[in-house]
Amino acid sequence: MASFDELDFKLRTFMKLYRYRRYDTTPHTPLQRPLAECRVALVTTAGLYTASQEPFDDHFKGGDYSYREIPNTVNVQALTVAHRSTAYDQTGSFTDRNLVFPIDRFRELEQTGKIGQLNDRHFSFMGSQTAPGRLIKRTAPEVGGHLKSDGVDVAFLTPV
Repeated sequence: MASFDELDFKLRTFMKLYRYRRYDTTPHTPLQRPLAECRVALVTTAGLYTASQEPFDDHFKGGDYSYREIPNTVNVQALTVAHRSTAYDQTGSFTDRNLVFPIDRFRELEQTGKIGQLNDRHFSFMGSQTAPGRLIKRTAPEVGGHLKSDGVDVAFLTPV
């Protein structure tokens, strides 16, 4: 990971001027059963989408707050990476999508009984949200409702 001083001038300036939001509470629910009995879903902010889905809009002011459902049967390498930020080196995610959406690793965990089972669908958001209000008020609760209705016990987040 690059240090602040290694970032170019434009990114350093952006980070110094960016109005970060502070949240006093973090939702947390302790596991009610062993992980080996849990239903697990993956959530990523890598801006991944399938060939049949609309791409994320990288020109959306404040960031595209929509999401894409990723089926559990997906070939992870066939997913398109559409993350808009230039603040980090995306080479790894283009080489192996499992770095930002580790579904193959979770399939192995499921096969070996380390987790109960993977959910039928997973969720992808666009990271780099500079105006996250709509994401917080609308989209994230909607996805939370989907996870709850699917009976998901654990959501594994890969923030990008």
